[in-house]
Amino acid sequence: MNQENNYAMDRPRHSDMVIKVCGLKDLENMRQVSCLTPMLAGFIFYKRSPRYVGEPPADFLSMLTPYVHPVAVFVDASLRQVMKVVSKYGFRIVQLHGHESAEYCADLKKSGLTVFKAIGVTDGMDWGQVGVYDGIVDAFVFDTGSRSHGGTGRKFDWRLLDNYRLSTPYLLSGGIGPDDAEDVVAAMRPGMAGIDINSLFETSPGVKDIQKLVRFILTLRKYNEDESIAKPFWEKK
Repeated sequence: MNQENNYAMDRPRHSDMVIKVCGLKDLENMRQVSCLTPMLAGFIFYKRSPRYVGEPPADFLSMLTPYVHPVAVFVDASLRQVMKVVSKYGFRIVQLHGHESAEYCADLKKSGLTVFKAIGVTDGMDWGQVGVYDGIVDAFVFDTGSRSHGGTGRKFDWRLLDNYRLSTPYLLSGGIGPDDAEDVVAAMRPGMAGIDINSLFETSPGVKDIQKLVRFILTLRKYNEDESIAKPFWEKK
């Protein structure tokens, strides 16, 4: 076994942890968050969400720093609606929070997009139904199961992921707060690529508390100082 492979095996699981900040809608706040260089920044195009980004200027993503990858978030939107948004703003990553089928996800993949599929985790969930997306989507986002499609501020039982066996990497989401950095590191499991944070880092829906984010991100980067410049996990295949 070569030295590079030895290094890969010896690295702790949290060394490649991805940070995604979701639910941004205020442009100045978005610029401030971008300066913290999370790898991913999420913008919600679902009108019923309190974090709906609306119709920002066509060039608004140019305000992001180069290391930040924007993600367009949808809930049961038509393929035409999704393609209209990604074409207008230049998104290359979409996150799907509704009942989108594996076939729907595959169609978006064929168009050249990176596809994340959010899954609401509950105690009695059928992992077989999740498996139909395995090998089709680029990542899962495991969130707390609810009718509101995310943003609940509540955790699910992370132990439900102890026996995760699918090949698709995932982001841990749902109720992660400013004081949870150490718990997140302890929760790293095979398959976990990082975290998705949202409502518990806000001053109001869609406006992030920069000081809370600074403290949290700096704490995580004690474990992974290269997160903002690492090669995205969806490009490592």
